Amino acid sequence: MESPVAFLTEYLRNLPHTETLREYEAWWELQGREISTSVDRAGTPWIRQFDRWGRRVDEVMMPAGYRTLVTKAYTLGAVWRVIEENDLATSFALGYITSFYDPGLYCPHTVSLSTAVPLAKYGHPVVRERFLPPMLRRDESVWQGATWMTEAGGGSDLGANVQTVAIPNGEAYRLTGDKYFCSNVGAELAVVAARPQGAPEGVRGLALFLVPREREDGTLNYTIRRLKDKIGTRSVPTGEVELRDSLGYLLGTPESGIYLILEVLNWSRVANSIGSVALVQRAIAEAEKFTQHRIAFGKPLSEQPLMHAQIRRWKSLLPQLFALAWTCVELLQEVWHQTPPYSERYHLFRLMTHLAKYWTAEMAVHAAKWCMEVHGGHGVLAEFGIERLLREAMVLPIWEGGSHRQMLDALEVMQRRRAHQTLLEFLAPYADAKAVDEWRERIEQYLTMPPEQQEAQLEALIPPLACWVAETCAKRLG
Repeated sequence: MESPVAFLTEYLRNLPHTETLREYEAWWELQGREISTSVDRAGTPWIRQFDRWGRRVDEVMMPAGYRTLVTKAYTLGAVWRVIEENDLATSFALGYITSFYDPGLYCPHTVSLSTAVPLAKYGHPVVRERFLPPMLRRDESVWQGATWMTEAGGGSDLGANVQTVAIPNGEAYRLTGDKYFCSNVGAELAVVAARPQGAPEGVRGLALFLVPREREDGTLNYTIRRLKDKIGTRSVPTGEVELRDSLGYLLGTPESGIYLILEVLNWSRVANSIGSVALVQRAIAEAEKFTQHRIAFGKPLSEQPLMHAQIRRWKSLLPQLFALAWTCVELLQEVWHQTPPYSERYHLFRLMTHLAKYWTAEMAVHAAKWCMEVHGGHGVLAEFGIERLLREAMVLPIWEGGSHRQMLDALEVMQRRRAHQTLLEFLAPYADAKAVDEWRERIEQYLTMPPEQQEAQLEALIPPLACWVAETCAKRLG
């Protein structure tokens, strides 16, 4: 339980580049853990807005060692292996290891990948040739990315809340607006949702733009209003960004913007699922290690019947959660090159991703809370690092759409794309035939209810469906 690489290699038969993964885990044990702890204990970073000559620089000041901490996975292939080698497995395996040690740190890697992919797929050749190579560097000069959709009104209803306007300016656009929840703020590049001037209201009027941190003359292309003091994830700076005639390059076409935005979000949701499972493994490892040495009523706590049963239950749940998340990785490997209109297989990926993001994130919070309770009073003390697991876990159900959003989106892809049919066909070889038939009948019956009733009763459908899908994926992976 204490080795993420050992867990990965146990459940994945053909995992590539295992020596690279072992090297990364060893680095965490020798250096990364200590740097990560220092970054977390330092708290919220600060921003240096002006240099000594009074020029606006908006430099995010992170604790010593942070740049080394965040760039290690980039050098090993968190981004470049996907773009250059079409190797998603190694990228997400690196993310799993990162999240085992520092769940918040996986956010910069995730949003950088979610920037590089649409740039590679949809960027104009001139834009791609200019901005993609720095994101694929294998040293500390590598550029980072960010994905900024949310504005002050909220993130779930993008059609109503995105007020940023994009005005054509030659071969580019000028963007003006405010982004409210900007993870990895200060990144060299960001993909940004905005509404081209004259575009219709609602999500159909949104487009996706690549916004560099600096203009060609070296001046800032966007400014940072402030950094946010968050409950956790101190290893990724989050702030509010002001776009004022900021240069942006259209990715794809204006008409396909919402589809590209959802592609970006779904990459991040897969990563969120992987990170959630890694946090569950870490919580189990910490709890088991503590209970083996904690003596209560004359014997180790791990040998007490109730505690023993709880540890066994979490250990049995972990492979199911991992199989659910990793199946999304495998499906994404199949479909990520697709462009609108998408295939049935892509909509299967969408449904799986919503179920995985919802279920793994919820279980990560429960696992972190349980681990803290196992440690008793020690669990709430910052000096032992257990409370950090809960702080890090709390954001996982919120990132890239809360749990309610994932349930609603899962329902939508079943209603409009009949993706549940493809899901049941996909899982049928690994599931009891009776169970498949029961789920088919249950979902079809559910979809006959009035729309408002379907939405109101989603908590009776999605959690048990996600649980069953996870169990079945474990049989598939096993």
